[in-house]
Amino acid sequence: MDLGLLANNPLFGAYEQGIYFFSLPIQYYAMFIVTGMVVAAVLSALMMKRRNLDNNFIYLLFICCIPTAIIGARLFSCLTDPKLGIGAFFDFPWAGLSITGGVIGGVLAGLIVCLVCKVNFLRVADCIVVNILLAQAIGRWGNFFNKEVYGGIVENPALWKFPLAVPVSPDASIFGVGSFSDPNSTWHYAFFFYEMVINLIGWAILFTFTWFRKKKPNGISTCLYFVWYGTVRSIMEPLRDKEFILNGGDVMWSELFAILMAGLGLAAILVLLIVNHQREGSFVGSLKGDPCGITKYLSNDKKATPYFSKINMMGASYPPAPPKEKKKRGKTPAEEPSEEVVLERPRPAPLTAKRNEETDGEAVKTDKTDTADGEET
Repeated sequence: MDLGLLANNPLFGAYEQGIYFFSLPIQYYAMFIVTGMVVAAVLSALMMKRRNLDNNFIYLLFICCIPTAIIGARLFSCLTDPKLGIGAFFDFPWAGLSITGGVIGGVLAGLIVCLVCKVNFLRVADCIVVNILLAQAIGRWGNFFNKEVYGGIVENPALWKFPLAVPVSPDASIFGVGSFSDPNSTWHYAFFFYEMVINLIGWAILFTFTWFRKKKPNGISTCLYFVWYGTVRSIMEPLRDKEFILNGGDVMWSELFAILMAGLGLAAILVLLIVNHQREGSFVGSLKGDPCGITKYLSNDKKATPYFSKINMMGASYPPAPPKEKKKRGKTPAEEPSEEVVLERPRPAPLTAKRNEETDGEAVKTDKTDTADGEET
């Protein structure tokens, strides 16, 4: 695509860090973030159907949690970045977003929605939170176009290759891919890429674990997410370029919250196992009753009825879905023309048949005459 042609178009075009539409700038960073959100929502709906939840619930959660996640991400970034401050909160095209703040805002909103709808929060969280890792992995590519979230300078020229390192151009007009062709670019460790790969691995493990896990207690997958992501961020954060460390007030806030995530995640797993043992007589499953943590069908819609599904692990106990009525194409009976009864004229008999009938008639007449003559005799 010719970016020069786009740049001359007053309605649509491209600039260094994104595109514009009707003079509205849309950064590549935002595009990757939104893409990650949508993919995570689709996979979460699939997981909810798998774990005996009404997957339509994802629409309500998406509407409520995404705005609060964005607000939390912006608020955390503005409060902890010494270059910004709360005054930059509404400077949307340029101020940053913090994943840590986004997770906090989204999870709190999800908790409130589940409490209001009287749906088990931990069951819902297990279906959604694990997919945040995938959304974060996709969103990291936005850092590539923003030339951010990279490590120190790579001194060894043998390592000047992607994905080990990424070139960063000192020219503000050269971003992302353009840095590769700039001879003045400085090569840095591609920490955004490292974190993306590690998050993809973590998502694959947690998604598979959650997909097949049926036994109590719920919430284990959610806690494992915090342990995984908190551990990754606590290792990566100190190694970043100092320019991208949120250290307002001389406190490495992202590092601090990453350690808290990992620690609280481990503590929460222990609490869940202990509570389950006290209630069910076993750390995992149940010795007193139903060992499954997903037996009851849950929905925010009280009229929702579960039906058999190959995806739903508990679907075998449900009736089959009612057959769908097939709509007949064409006109409705009222529009269809009524059938008219047409009386056809009898067709004339063939000439041969007519002659045969006349011959037969004469023969019959002759027979009647003979008979009459005989009777008279």
